[in-house]
Amino acid sequence: MLGTIREFWRDQRGIAMILVAIMLPVLVGFAVLAIDMSRANGLHNDLQKGVDALALAGAAELDGNSDAWTRSESALVHLVSNDTIFSDAGVVTLPSTGSTTVDPTYSACRSRGQISWCFLASIPTNDSDPITSANYAASAGATKFIQVTAQPESFTAMFPVSYISGSSANSFNVGAEAVAGFTNALCQFTPMFICNPYTSLGALQTAVSGTSKPMILLKEQTGGNNAQYLPGNYGFLSSPEGDKSTATLTEMFAVTNPPACYSQNGVTTRPGNIPPVDAGINTRFDMYDNSGSYKTDPTVNPPAPNVRKGMVVSNAGKNNCSYSAPNSGQANNYMALPHDTGCCAQAGVPGNGLWDFSGYWSVNHGNASTSGVLTACGANPSRYCVYKYEINNPTLKSGQEKTAPECNTTTQGADRRLLYVAIVDCVNNNVKGGNQTLPVQAFASMFVTEPAGGPPDANIYAEFEDISTSVGQGTLKKLQRNEAQLYR
Repeated sequence: MLGTIREFWRDQRGIAMILVAIMLPVLVGFAVLAIDMSRANGLHNDLQKGVDALALAGAAELDGNSDAWTRSESALVHLVSNDTIFSDAGVVTLPSTGSTTVDPTYSACRSRGQISWCFLASIPTNDSDPITSANYAASAGATKFIQVTAQPESFTAMFPVSYISGSSANSFNVGAEAVAGFTNALCQFTPMFICNPYTSLGALQTAVSGTSKPMILLKEQTGGNNAQYLPGNYGFLSSPEGDKSTATLTEMFAVTNPPACYSQNGVTTRPGNIPPVDAGINTRFDMYDNSGSYKTDPTVNPPAPNVRKGMVVSNAGKNNCSYSAPNSGQANNYMALPHDTGCCAQAGVPGNGLWDFSGYWSVNHGNASTSGVLTACGANPSRYCVYKYEINNPTLKSGQEKTAPECNTTTQGADRRLLYVAIVDCVNNNVKGGNQTLPVQAFASMFVTEPAGGPPDANIYAEFEDISTSVGQGTLKKLQRNEAQLYR
């Protein structure tokens, strides 16, 4: 009997079945846990990809216009649709159907179906910091970001989670959140900024929004790196490719499409004292300096199709073609686009957009009817509109000075006489010299009314035409590169 017991004790046959019996629950548990984790990950991925797409679609409409929230909501509801699976509810569509509900406490926050969103004016610098009501936007114009949240979906696990967690529940919720923003940059842009000559961006927008456009004298700040930039001063921007030589910078003002892009999130001022770039600007007026590459190939840096500037041409069409101011006997037959009434005695004081249109028309077009131009441009026309009317009506009776260029007849479009500038609040940002990164209030286009001055004044007379904010006319859109991107 004792031998039988010893033999049984030493017998190892069938031990694999014992090990399998012990390990089988563990193996099955791990398999079930792997399936649950795969399902949970799949659900979270579906939710995250869904809110990412929704946030990008909504952010793409946040362009600062007054209807940005409406268009953003429309994009969330109609442009993107995503389905999630693996939750207890089965297939769930984001954002689902139903109506939009506005948060009674925060008008910037709304919800619809399985998603909710908030329009944000800012986001915390550190990604680990939560977004709070302090980040909510007060209006569509102030909105820079959108936060989209997927309502948590219930997920019941096959693995007995309750044994591990000590809870009686065997389910948990899976959600997702994304924050996207709208970035705006302008490309093929002249590397120039001007100090806002108005008390605020709102005042500038009001001045530019009418049919008559204010004129201003812009002066380069030449007081050195410690001198304060004042309203009406202009300066230069660092190129995204690095700071260029003076000659290269001048070339960027001469070329049709400068190779540079600048973001509305901020621009950096160029260091150092820069000599005037009038030689580059004045190629637009058919005036070519004797030095620099902007004088070489006539197909490079062509003039505008209308270069009327109150000047007399000499040797038209020849290599030594040039322009000069009319003498006393010619003065009554030549007239550049006039300044605003009472404007431009000093820099930084913009005019009211009213100028001597009838005097200009009489000198340059005699008794030709003004009905066409006034119909096209309004009773108080902008100089830029009159300039374009002259281009579009080549048979218009002309005076002593011709509209078209006479030195370089290879012309570009009407916009050739536009300068594109970044508007900066130089006073509140204490702009002094270069290497300062500054917020941009807006981008603007400015019509140069006469050739730019050389040293020592470097004066530029220009008329405000358009602005990149909500009151703009959209003429800057061809330069804009709008992009929505995820931040969280």
